[in-house]
Amino acid sequence: MAKQYGFYMDTERCIKCWACEVACKQWNGIEAGTIARRKVHEVESGTFPNVTRTFVSMSCMHCGEPACAKVCPAGAITKRGEDGIVVVDKEKCIGCHYCFFACPFGVPQYTDAGMDKCDCCIGNGVEPGDTPHCVATCPTQALQFGTMDELAAKVGDKKAKQMAADAKPSVVVS
Repeated sequence: MAKQYGFYMDTERCIKCWACEVACKQWNGIEAGTIARRKVHEVESGTFPNVTRTFVSMSCMHCGEPACAKVCPAGAITKRGEDGIVVVDKEKCIGCHYCFFACPFGVPQYTDAGMDKCDCCIGNGVEPGDTPHCVATCPTQALQFGTMDELAAKVGDKKAKQMAADAKPSVVVS
């Protein structure tokens, strides 16, 4: 594989404005109240009066070794060799939910058309390597996209961690 694209999430910059979620739904024609390809999670820690809240915008991890693709009996889920983006062919999806149970992050969601998940906007005209709409919309630049090497360089000395799992997710969080 030539490159592995992924996301960087800077939790110090995220203000939970939901712009990434809204942009994703708008650009992908997803009706409000249905699935969410990208979701902002709130993590609370500490005890009163020293409580902290951290916001993390998450989507498909476009794993280096996607567990979802390994278990798909229909071959509907593949990892693209040129950019590492994990995509689903809805025409092949049989709706068995095996991918949902295999994914360590519970990413796959289902509609009448089959499994649905983030495809880095390549399904709606964004060229591979260009900025997905969720990233372009983020007003604080908390969410970034690029090759894993580019993201590691951006993070630099900042305390950041690549998410860990056997599937090798392509996400860095600080």
